[in-house]
Formats: sequence, C-alpha cells, structure tokens
Amino acid sequence: MNSTDNKSFSSATSSDVTANIRLRNIEPNDLPLLYEFQLDPEANQLALTHPRSGEAFDEHWEGILCDSSVIVRAIEAGDILAGCISCFKCDGVDSIGYWIGKEFWGRGVATQALNLLLLEVPIRPLHARVAVSNVASIRVLEKCGFREIRRESSPATERYVECEEVVLKLRSTASRIS
Repeated sequence: MNSTDNKSFSSATSSDVTANIRLRNIEPNDLPLLYEFQLDPEANQLALTHPRSGEAFDEHWEGILCDSSVIVRAIEAGDILAGCISCFKCDGVDSIGYWIGKEFWGRGVATQALNLLLLEVPIRPLHARVAVSNVASIRVLEKCGFREIRRESSPATERYVECEEVVLKLRSTASRIS
C-alpha cells in the first residue's frame, strides 16, 4: 500500500469503508503486505502473538494455500488490501481467524469481512479463540453472532503468548447481527 492509498482510506468515513468491503482469493502479491501487517508491534500486543520471521511466514502461508480444507480470503477496503480472514480446522473444530492492518481498525472492516465470510461458508458450528484482553476482537465476533462458551488458559508457544482465552461459538446464522 502506498501513502496515497493510506490518505484516501483515512479520509473515508466508517460507513464509506464498510460499504466497500469485499472478500477475494489471496494472490501472491498480497503476501508482502500481509507479512508487514503481522509485524506490527501494537497488533501483536493486542493479539498476544509473536510476529513470524520471514521464513516462518512463508512456510505458514505455503501450508495454508496448499490446504484445500482451508478457506482463506483477502479483505479489501475499496481497492486496498486491509487484511485476511479464514476458516480452518483447529483442535478438531471448524474455526475462524482474521488479521486486519492497524490503519483499518475501528472502521467496521473486521465485522463486515466476518459477515461476508459467514455468508460464504455454510459450516456450523464455527469457533473462535481470542485473548481475553482483545476486547475489540471479541466485540467483532459477538456482533456477528458468536457467543462465549468458556474461558481457558492457553500455554505459550513459538507464536502465542501464554494467556487466558475466550472460546466463542457460532451455532447458526439466525442469531447474526448485521
């Protein structure tokens, strides 16, 4: 993304931005910006994650893109890559996850992208795991119909910081709020 793209995005209102959210397949030229998004210190602090090295990032995405059971989409705000969202198996359950570039936070991008993914993916139930301290992400999930089913301690890994997580579940699309 260049500075001109940032300026045009930052001058847009939240309703302008969410009206122009769309999902599309990931393209190879998306990966450098997605890599930059996951390096952001504030994003990692919020998600309680450690950024991946370039090699680990490439390996991670190679696995995702080769796995036909994973549904992964780029999130675009207008013509600007805003992040990615996916549906995948985690610990034997169908789960969702997303990562949004910091400049797109607080604009309804994550909520709209998740609503769009839920229209595309008929799998239910769906689960999500979020650090208890990531209140914004929990709110996005709740707006889209996910409900907390438990909290549990999550051990530290190479990617994740030890923390308490909220486990949320979406049972059907009937309870979703637009």
